[in-house]
Amino acid sequence: MRVVIQRVRTASVAVEGAVCGQIGAGLLVLAGFQADDGNADLDWMAGKIVRLRLFADDSGVMNRSVLEAGGAILAVSQFTLYASVKKGNRPSWSRAARGDVSQPLFDQFVARLTALMGKPVATGIFGADMAVSLVNDGPVTLTIDSKNPE
Repeated sequence: MRVVIQRVRTASVAVEGAVCGQIGAGLLVLAGFQADDGNADLDWMAGKIVRLRLFADDSGVMNRSVLEAGGAILAVSQFTLYASVKKGNRPSWSRAARGDVSQPLFDQFVARLTALMGKPVATGIFGADMAVSLVNDGPVTLTIDSKNPE
């Protein structure tokens, strides 16, 4: 499982011009999956995201998690995180899980985030052509891979 996390002041996702998910301050999480991702990947990633200290404390130091800061999460599925550009100029998506595999993984991931946050996690619409808007705060952007935690 691979994610790109952006600390945002606001973020939203729209499909065909209609907003289907939006948050104020919090984290925008773009999530991609491989066919061999499982419960251990989902649990580790959800826990890591909710506990990451990316928000300022009273001293201005990034020392609070999204949960401690009272923020929200917007999760968007994004198979393109597994692009391979080794050969030629056209990316290959062969490492990304097919939709019938990745959709249940995404749904389970969102359920885990929701449980850890204690409130609903906003999402886009799986497989749709989505327009994501955000105001990056910082900017703070991280990439995390459950198979290669750094």
